[in-house]
Amino acid sequence: MSILIVDDNDTNLSLLASLARKASAIEPVCMNDPVDALYWCVSNVPNLVLLDYRMPSMSGNDFLGIFRKMPGMAAIPIIMVTTENDCAVRKQAFSLGVTEFLTKPVDTIEFSLRVRNLLALRTAQTMLADRAKLLEHEVGLAIANVTAREMELVTRLARAAEFRDPETGAHIMRMARYSALIARELGLGAQWQELLLKAAPMHDVGKLATPDHILLKPGRLDPEEMVIMRQHAEIGGQILAGSDAPLIQLAEEIARSHHEKYDGSGYPRGLAGQQIPLSARIVAVADVFDALSSERPYKPAWPLAQARLYLQQNKGSHFCPRCIDAFLGAWDEVLAIRDSLPDPVHHDAHPL
Repeated sequence: MSILIVDDNDTNLSLLASLARKASAIEPVCMNDPVDALYWCVSNVPNLVLLDYRMPSMSGNDFLGIFRKMPGMAAIPIIMVTTENDCAVRKQAFSLGVTEFLTKPVDTIEFSLRVRNLLALRTAQTMLADRAKLLEHEVGLAIANVTAREMELVTRLARAAEFRDPETGAHIMRMARYSALIARELGLGAQWQELLLKAAPMHDVGKLATPDHILLKPGRLDPEEMVIMRQHAEIGGQILAGSDAPLIQLAEEIARSHHEKYDGSGYPRGLAGQQIPLSARIVAVADVFDALSSERPYKPAWPLAQARLYLQQNKGSHFCPRCIDAFLGAWDEVLAIRDSLPDPVHHDAHPL
């Protein structure tokens, strides 16, 4: 701990230093120039300040006004030592943040008691601040642990759906990054972008309940099969429903609504326009674009120009216009994401 004494009179400075040593067993820092004392405080934080009021270059109140605005100095105890009994002077000092007054000539017993009390107060403040930092750190660790567990759940469910789906893991990663890109271009916050990036891979988790003969069929589905296939959106929402976790709540929203269409012709609920959650409108663009531009067992990959044209032609019918504009407005980044996450190359097995 440290005590700073500021007094332009060397005799007073020596006296106060001697009294401070006896009261606290701390070697004080003595300054006879308040400007030098302020410079010292730029790189040092005292635990207590003893301050003279009458000084030629700067009054004690002037010092107070500057000192309290310096980083870390708002709660430091300050005793002003003065012969002044002017009520206006004392009121100004209190308004500037002085803690206590001592009147010259200083009573040694009163001095000792006040110094000890204020140092004890400062110690308590420091311990409380340290405890608050520790609690903040512990809460941060707890939140990080919960977030990690949520992310593990999301990853495992997405992986389970991926094992049953002909779509590749690269598709999941690309469409998630496309989704976050659209969110950024729409001006949504970084935290929400990150949440969307983690939740988007859950969009097709409902396909866990889709029979293999439909999910893996190489050709087009017949009307009865299409009815069953479309059930995956509602089932995905049901799988994820009821969670208090923001990540799972967002994933539920996406799983249930990413096949809705802007004109109301989508499924499972026929929502239209702003009725469709923004997260689902974003993922719809990202998912469809990547599905069109990627090879599947039932179709070849569309050329990028053709996939882009499809988005433009279906703006306002299938897709949210704002989301389309955001996606196409960042086209160079779309291509960079696509190039960075290619689908794996499948080689035919050698005959035995």
